Amino acid sequence: MITIRNLNKRFGSLVALDSVNIELGAGELFGFIGPNGAGKSTTMKILCGLLLQDSGEALVCGLDARREPDAVKRVIGYMPDFIGVYDDLTVDEYLQFFAAAFSIPSRNGKRRSVVDSVLQLTDLTEKRHAMVDSLSRGMTQRLGVARVLLHEPKVLLLDEPASGLDPRARIELREILLTLRQMGKTLMVSSHILAELGEMSTSIGIIEKGKMIFAGSLDEALRRSGIGDRVAITLEAASDDAPSISPDRAALSLEGDPRIARISVEDRQLIVDLHRPDAAAHSHHFLIEKLIACGARIEAFTPRTIKLEDAFLRLTKGQLN
Repeated sequence: MITIRNLNKRFGSLVALDSVNIELGAGELFGFIGPNGAGKSTTMKILCGLLLQDSGEALVCGLDARREPDAVKRVIGYMPDFIGVYDDLTVDEYLQFFAAAFSIPSRNGKRRSVVDSVLQLTDLTEKRHAMVDSLSRGMTQRLGVARVLLHEPKVLLLDEPASGLDPRARIELREILLTLRQMGKTLMVSSHILAELGEMSTSIGIIEKGKMIFAGSLDEALRRSGIGDRVAITLEAASDDAPSISPDRAALSLEGDPRIARISVEDRQLIVDLHRPDAAAHSHHFLIEKLIACGARIEAFTPRTIKLEDAFLRLTKGQLN
């Protein structure tokens, strides 16, 4: 549904995109990750025909964004990081206006039906008669999603849709995006909220200074970053009846083991990251054996979930381990 091959773009002496390659299939939700200025928005604007690349290809549904921009616009929905709205319109009038701009016919109630459908999907039906300028930030973002759905695009490009939203609004938006993915839409979503992208994305891309550092599944990102299992080991507090070594001494007893990537101490807990093995999954038994041998008393031993933030930091060299 989206094919980007060796995409390059410069703004004067600034290299915005440097040989970027991305491939997305139907029904994928691609989490596009990178700091401000990394090239996410530039990539999306080239895909929807708002910018021309210097070289390389950008295809949407097999259509060339440079040579067939009008055809591409009919199959995509693009929501920029800041959406302009008409404050003197109601929500319904706003969507009716854009439905007319998309040439959705009003006869036989077609336009009315389409507007009602996107209002229901984005949970804005009760706000139909509200003025646009009265909406909260979260509702405004949902209105932006409703607008890009009016012409039933196959591909959605959403640039920082969760920016500035409170936790409740982010959860509501995430549910909408998951519903769209289940409907078979292909989504490219850029965001700085890595935890939520990790939860809903089928694949991710990490871009930094115009270069794609990684594109693929989250599992592959973890493999590439060298991250394996993570466990939290809580030590019993020392007492006269049950002496135990300190967490810092326990951590020292584990240092130097080639199976361990990183150890940190949080109160009475040791957080241990293990290198991802090439073959079978790591056994955690050696950790217990080493700690008991050095006199540590273990209260709890809990596996932890590796998060997208961990892979991002490793792959962008934000964490040196």
